Amino acid sequence: MDNDLKAVPSEGLFVTGGAGFIGSCFVRQLVPAGTQVVNLDRLTYAGNLDSLAEVADCPNHVFVQGDIGDFALVTQLLDQYQPTAIVNFAAESHVDRSIDGPRDFVQTNVVGTFELLMAARAYWEKLARPQRDRFRFLHVSTDEVYGSLGSTGRFAETTAYAPNSPYSASKAASDHFVRAFYHTYGLPVLTTNCSNNYGPYQFPEKLIPLVILNAVEGKPLPVYGDGQNIRDWLYVEDHCRAIRLVLEKGGVGGVYNIGGNCERANLTVVKEICRIVDELRPDLTHAPCESLIQFVHDRPGHDRRYAIDCAKLQTELGWKPKESFESGLRRTVEWYLKNSQWIEGVTSGNYRRERLGLLRETTALEE
Repeated sequence: MDNDLKAVPSEGLFVTGGAGFIGSCFVRQLVPAGTQVVNLDRLTYAGNLDSLAEVADCPNHVFVQGDIGDFALVTQLLDQYQPTAIVNFAAESHVDRSIDGPRDFVQTNVVGTFELLMAARAYWEKLARPQRDRFRFLHVSTDEVYGSLGSTGRFAETTAYAPNSPYSASKAASDHFVRAFYHTYGLPVLTTNCSNNYGPYQFPEKLIPLVILNAVEGKPLPVYGDGQNIRDWLYVEDHCRAIRLVLEKGGVGGVYNIGGNCERANLTVVKEICRIVDELRPDLTHAPCESLIQFVHDRPGHDRRYAIDCAKLQTELGWKPKESFESGLRRTVEWYLKNSQWIEGVTSGNYRRERLGLLRETTALEE
């Protein structure tokens, strides 16, 4: 438990998407500290109960398998557990998957968030005045809603939205609904927009875990385009500490950007992972792992650069990341090398680390 943060309101939280990568980290931070957490997750491909193993037997953690778009279920859970806040992590989140099947992203990220907001509003309006004043709806979003940057500048909370993928468009729509429920109905909301997360328990379709696992196994390391697309990297534990701080101290209706101040080109990230894997696994016969790098055709609509200006979060709330990119990446590689059982569990379904997001001709019936 961090000394600079309280456990958050003692009456408890309603967390959606709490079996996913970021959501499960948030739950693992709060449950051992004594916070009551009701955790709703649909357990799609990226949601995994193994990520919650260390809190599975805690009496203050209640897991429910279900959909944020199920208004009746969400209403029942809110009435039963009477949380002081809702923290919405639930989302389809992978750009390549949104290219393959955008409809799922609209359904979960837009329609699902709307139904969750409707249930939250109905619940909040029934609360007595002290509880109403204390209640918060915190919506976790992404920097991808802002579009793409050139070689200079950073995204601020006031940057105009310009989403370029079905994923980012769906998150932008959900952000706008959250804002609308604040301005129209007075629902006390908070929104966070984060940069690229990485760390333990991330589903291996994302760049960093995919490269780690392929490097160990001697498989090709695909790099899109020229490898010079730049991302700001944020260690997941730092991200969840920031969310807790926004939930505790953030101004109602406020938007807070969360970034790691760790801009790196994708090719640089891949090479650094290769270096760490070579060091930690000197027994690999296919070393050096950098020889496995293969440049592949670029992703459609691939944003060139993201960078977050998180001065508001630092100035108003006093947050800063604890992990540098170097320390966080090493911790991440070490975790994946030590947790083969978790990896086998999450990749036992249909996903086999094949490339997603390749444009193909579709018909309406296929969708």
